[in-house]
Amino acid sequence: MRRLPFSLLSALFLSCPVLAQDSAPAILDQVLQARDGDSHGDLRAVLVLRDGAIVAERYYNGETADTLHDIRSAGKSITALLVGAAVARGQLATTKTVGGYWPEVAASPAGKVVLDDLLTMRSGLAAFDEDEHSPGNEDKLDEAPDPAAFVRGVPAATKPGSIYRYNSLGSYIAGRVVENASGADLEDYAAKALFAPLGITRWSWGRDVARHPKGQGNLSLRARDTAKIGQMVLDDGVFDGKRVIDAAWLKAALAPRVAIGAVDRYADSYGYFWYAKTQDVAGKKIAVHFASGNGGNKIYVIPARRMVVSIASSAYGKGYGQRRSEDILKAILAADATQM
Repeated sequence: MRRLPFSLLSALFLSCPVLAQDSAPAILDQVLQARDGDSHGDLRAVLVLRDGAIVAERYYNGETADTLHDIRSAGKSITALLVGAAVARGQLATTKTVGGYWPEVAASPAGKVVLDDLLTMRSGLAAFDEDEHSPGNEDKLDEAPDPAAFVRGVPAATKPGSIYRYNSLGSYIAGRVVENASGADLEDYAAKALFAPLGITRWSWGRDVARHPKGQGNLSLRARDTAKIGQMVLDDGVFDGKRVIDAAWLKAALAPRVAIGAVDRYADSYGYFWYAKTQDVAGKKIAVHFASGNGGNKIYVIPARRMVVSIASSAYGKGYGQRRSEDILKAILAADATQM
């Protein structure tokens, strides 16, 4: 059966939301409805796509289909897509160093980091977001009066490529690299290279004091639009029949480049600012790739089920946010298994 383009499916859904919801598998609706009574009051949206069509969608605690929601560090995964767009255009290469594209920091430890190590959180820089005393901690980056000077001042801590340390500094640097390599503001670049091809028309992106978009996060999108991004990833970079992101780049970005299960209970491996985990659902192993942000913001991509699950949550800084999103994913996968 020929699949309708996502844009047409979305238009049909928007024009007749009741019918779209009625056509969704009832059991998936029940999974989403079960979260109406969530006691925390900060779950915002859950949306499920199969083969590009919305099969379940629900909003909570004042959120609507038109609400822009800050996906926090899930924005790092968007930055990875923009790096891929620049690679495909011949504007940069992951085998080169940060300093090759950002001369202002070339003489610093950050400038000597190869982009491949930067994108896998193995820069070797003294930047660790879980340690408030770390020189490159994200809060210190956010507070820096001169971001470029801050980047130059972060020392090396380990050999690049050797140790995974979660940090926002690397994705901020990646965003600046894309800007310098392309000659465009990161948000403008995203608008042309990613958002326009996906039909995304509304967003908000936080900027640093030097007015550069934050490649590490603070990108606000609608749940339907984060789902579009997930669908494009699921379809190997194609959306509505048109190439958006190079398939080879997505393969590289989603590949399990670093094993992180020992330090992250919600993931097995890390690629280029994208996570992966194999979920055990009813005795079946299901591979899941995902973007992840503080509070439980997720874009889950599940190839074996031809499915995307987008979750918006405002449980910022709350440990239960990540647990809740994984629980929702598992419940959806378990319910879906009964329909197969």
